[in-house]
Amino acid sequence: MSYQRGYYLDELSLGMEAEMTMDITDEGIQTFAKLSGDFNPIHVDADYAATTPFGKQIAHGAFTASLISAILGNDLPGPGSIFLEMNMKFRKPAYLGDTVTAVAEVEDIHPRRGRVKMKVKCMVDGKVIIRGDCGVLAPKRPEGDTSKKA
Repeated sequence: MSYQRGYYLDELSLGMEAEMTMDITDEGIQTFAKLSGDFNPIHVDADYAATTPFGKQIAHGAFTASLISAILGNDLPGPGSIFLEMNMKFRKPAYLGDTVTAVAEVEDIHPRRGRVKMKVKCMVDGKVIIRGDCGVLAPKRPEGDTSKKA
C-alpha cells in the first residue's frame, strides 16, 4: 500500500488546519463498543438511553474524539506523525444521527524538538461539543529531500 506523505515539520505554519466529518450511526457506535469494550447502555441501548437525562443514545466520547486522531494521522501533520498527548473537555454529547466535524489547527511549533501543539475541537451543527489541545511529533524532512507538499 502506498501513502501520500504528510507534512514535514518545516512545512508546517501557525494557523494551518484540517477538518474531517463523520456521521454518528448505530453501526459505528456498536463497532466502537466492540473495539473498546465499553458497552455502557447509554451508548448501545436505545431503551436504556431514553431513561437518562439525555433522553436518547449518545456516542462514546472517545469515538467522537477519534476523529482528531484521524486528522493527525492522515492529514495534518499526516502519515509519519506520532500522537503524543491530548487534553480534552467534553462539553456536550454527540447523538445518534448527528454529523460531527473535527478541526485541528497548528497552534505552536517547536522545531528543535520536532513537536507541534494543535488546538482541536469537535462540533455538531457549528456548536463545539469537545475542545482541547494535543501534542504531536511531526516527521522531519529526510536529508536531501527537497520535495514540496502538494
